[in-house]
Amino acid sequence: MTIEILNEQDKQAVTDEITSVIREAIGAAAKVGEFGENIEVSVMLTDNENIRELNREHRGIDRATDVLSFPLTEFDEDRRAIEDTVDESENGEVMLGDIVISLERAAEQAEEYDHSLLREVGFLTVHSMLHLYGYDHMDEDEEREMFSLQEKILEEMGLKR
Repeated sequence: MTIEILNEQDKQAVTDEITSVIREAIGAAAKVGEFGENIEVSVMLTDNENIRELNREHRGIDRATDVLSFPLTEFDEDRRAIEDTVDESENGEVMLGDIVISLERAAEQAEEYDHSLLREVGFLTVHSMLHLYGYDHMDEDEEREMFSLQEKILEEMGLKR
């Protein structure tokens, strides 16, 4: 498993604990996907201004958000990869996609929800990983399934509310 973490912001300190929880969350969420740990994921840490720009550019929503997911592989309704959308890196890992987290927004939400920044970053990373694996929350059934799996992974990581 290859995880690249890029810090493109200066509003929030990026500690070893933050990068560790991101790596742990990706590893824990990878277990639910068909590729296991044979994946490559890129994570960009940014601020509200930059994520707002990305949100506007890619989703047509002109506001800051907490996390964006950019999947490189498409999945069918059974969450099996559509073969012709699977690309492998030079080392044979599936290039799953990119995650963008606003650490600024994560810190605001951690305070708002009265839990740690590490829990919020873990939550956002797991949430985004599930999107990379084809999960969504566009209707009630999908939301229930995705959020249930998300909470199970976070509990296994010890990141309870």
